Amino acid sequence: MNCIAIQRYYKVKREITSVEQKTIVDERLMYLYKEKIVTKYREFPITEVFDLSYKPIGGDGGIFYLHTLQGVFSYMIFADPASFIEAFKELSNSSPKE
Repeated sequence: MNCIAIQRYYKVKREITSVEQKTIVDERLMYLYKEKIVTKYREFPITEVFDLSYKPIGGDGGIFYLHTLQGVFSYMIFADPASFIEAFKELSNSSPKE
C-alpha cells in the first residue's frame, strides 16, 4: 500500500503540578492512502470521508478538519495542508462513485 500524502499534526497536552505547568507537544503524522486516511489512533475509509478543510488561527498554523460519516474530527497543524487536501480531492475525483 503506497502512501499518497502525509500531513503533520500535533496533540498539545498541558500538565499542571503544584510547582509548575508544562506544555507537552506530541508530533504525529496523518497518512493518505488510496483506500483510507490513517492517524495515530484512527482509520477513516476514503468512502466515509466527505471533505477536508482548514481554518488558520493566528500566525502559528490552524485547525485541520476531517469531515466524515462518523462526524468531524479536528487536528492542530502548523504547516499549510494544501498539498494534502489537493491529493485527497484528486483521489476523490478519480475514484468511482458508488
